[in-house]
Amino acid sequence: MSKENFVKGAAILSIAGLLVKILGAVYRIPLTNLIGTEGIGYYQPAYNIYNLLLVVSLSGFPTAIAKMVSERRALNNYEGAYQVYKVSRWGLFLIGLISSVFVLIFARDLVTLQGYPGSYYSMLALVPALFTVPLLSAYRGFFMGTQNMTPIALSQLIEQVFRVVVGLYLAYALVGRGLEEAAAGATFGASAGGVAALILIYIMFLFNRKAMKKEILSSSQNKTEPVWYIVKNLLYIAIPITIGASIAPLMGIMDQNIVSNRLAAIGYTSVEIADMFGELSGTAQTLINFPQVFSTAVAMSLVPAITEAYTRKHIKRLNETANAGVKLSLIIGIPCGIGLFMLAEPIIALLYSSIGPEKHASSGALLEILSIGVIFLTVVQAFTAILQSVNKQFHPVKNLAIGLVIKVVLSYILIGIPNINIKGAAISTTVAYFAVAILNLYDINKTQIKINIIKVSSRTLLSSAVMAVTVKISFTFINAALGSQNLATLGSISLAAIVYGICLFLTGAITKEDLELIPKGEKLKKFVRK
Repeated sequence: MSKENFVKGAAILSIAGLLVKILGAVYRIPLTNLIGTEGIGYYQPAYNIYNLLLVVSLSGFPTAIAKMVSERRALNNYEGAYQVYKVSRWGLFLIGLISSVFVLIFARDLVTLQGYPGSYYSMLALVPALFTVPLLSAYRGFFMGTQNMTPIALSQLIEQVFRVVVGLYLAYALVGRGLEEAAAGATFGASAGGVAALILIYIMFLFNRKAMKKEILSSSQNKTEPVWYIVKNLLYIAIPITIGASIAPLMGIMDQNIVSNRLAAIGYTSVEIADMFGELSGTAQTLINFPQVFSTAVAMSLVPAITEAYTRKHIKRLNETANAGVKLSLIIGIPCGIGLFMLAEPIIALLYSSIGPEKHASSGALLEILSIGVIFLTVVQAFTAILQSVNKQFHPVKNLAIGLVIKVVLSYILIGIPNINIKGAAISTTVAYFAVAILNLYDINKTQIKINIIKVSSRTLLSSAVMAVTVKISFTFINAALGSQNLATLGSISLAAIVYGICLFLTGAITKEDLELIPKGEKLKKFVRK
C-alpha cells in the first residue's frame, strides 16, 4: 500500500530527523554561547551561500531520481531503475567537482559581495562538502525511489554526528585565534559529516546490491534506455525543482544582503550588523528549523508514494495519500508555531543563557514573528511535494518566485524603518510563506487531487487550542510556584506535549487507522485504548 509505505517512510525519516535536530540543537546552542551572535554572524553568511550552491548541485536530483526509480519499479522495470541511479551518479560527480572548484576560486568575492568579508574562512571550510554531498544525494535518491528510508535516515544521522563533534571541537580549539577562525572551524564540520555519510551509505548500497540483482533477474519487464533520454528526463524533473528549491536559500542570501545594506543605511556599524544578523539566523531561525525535520520527512515520503499512485492511476489512493500528508504536516506545524509564539523569549533565555537579557528579548521578538511562519512553511513543503509528484513541477517554482518578490520588497521597506529594523526580515519571511501556501493549494485543487483543508485541519486546530491554554496556565503557575522561568518553560512544554497528544486521539485528529499505518502501530493502538 502506498499510503502505508508513505507513513512508515515518514516515520523512519522523522525519528532520524528528530535525532539529527537534537544534535543540531546541541551544536548550535553551545556554539552560539561559545562564539556569540557576532561569531554566528560570520558563520551563517557562508552557510547561506553554501546552501544555495548545494541546492543548485543536488536538491532537484534526489527527487528526480526517486521519481524515475519509483516509476520504473512500479512497472517491474528494475534494470531501468538501476540504470537511472548509475547515470545520475556520474552526473552528480561532475556537478560536485565544478561547484567545489568554483567556491575554492571565488570564495572571497562571494562573501565580500554579500557584505560579510569575515566569513571568508568559513566559506573555504565548506569546499569539501560541496564535492561529497552531491554524490551522497545520488544514493539517497535511489533509496528514496525504492521506499527504503533506513539508509537515508542512518546517513543523515552519521552526517550530523560528525558535523557536531568535528565542528564543536574545531570551534573550541580555534576560538582563541579569533571569531572568524572559530566560525570556520565550526563550518568545517559539514565537510567532515558529508564524507562520513557518503562512506556509510555506499557500504549500505553494497549490502543491498544482491537484492537489487535478484529483482532484476526475476522480472521479465526489464529494459534499458539511451543515456541521453535518462539525462533529459532527469533534467526535466530536476531543473524546475532545483529552481524552486533555490528560492528558499536565495531568500536567505538576499535577506543577509538587504539586512546589511538597509541597516547600514540607518546608521548601524558592520559589527552591529553581524551581531543583529546572528540573532536572526543563529537563535530565532535555528529554533524555527526544528519543526521542519518532521515536515521535510513527510514531504520526502510523499514523492514516491504519490508518484506510484499517480502512475498506476489509483485516484482514490492518490487523494488519500495527499490528504494524509497535509494532515501530518498540520499536526506538526500548528502546535509548533503556537508553542514557539507563546514561549518565544523564555525558550531563548533557556537555550542561550550567555547572550544576556537584552538579546533574550530582541531574539524572542524575532522568534514570535517567525513562529507564525512555521505553520505556512510546513504545508508549503507538503504542497510542493504533491505538485512535483503529479508532473506539475513548475507550479511551485512560479509560486515560490512570487513569494521571493514579496519577501524582497517587504524586507527592503521594513528593515529601513528604524523602529522595525531587523524584525522586517522576519515579517517578510512569514508573509511570503503564507502567500506561497495559498498559491500552491490553489494549483493542487486544479488537479485530480482535492485537498479538503477544513477537514484535515479542524481537529488539529481544536487540539492546538487546548494545548495553548495548557501552556498559558502551566507556565504561569509553575513560574509563580517555583520562581524559576527555566523550570516553568520546561514544565509547560512537557505538559503541553502530553495534553496535545491526548487531544489528537480524543478529537479524532489521529485515528486508529492512522496508528495501524505506522511502525509498531498495533502496540501503540492497544496502549492508547488503555
